[in-house]
Amino acid sequence: MKKLIANIKEAYDELVHKVTWPSWAELQNSAVVVSVASLVIALIVFLMDVLFGVQHIAFGSFIWKGLLGFLYGA
Repeated sequence: MKKLIANIKEAYDELVHKVTWPSWAELQNSAVVVSVASLVIALIVFLMDVLFGVQHIAFGSFIWKGLLGFLYGA
């Protein structure tokens, strides 16, 4: 039991005194970077779905199946 209490005290001491926490401005900048990267990746996946999802079925006719429909032939 003493080891558990010592471990908790050491973890608390490390989190409070040794860890460098980011400032509010740094957190906001990181959130913006993650949001922009997520939107870019989502746009790339959407464009891939559009490009691979349109299939030619007859002269001048196309059908939309999406990426999974293209891959599995559904």
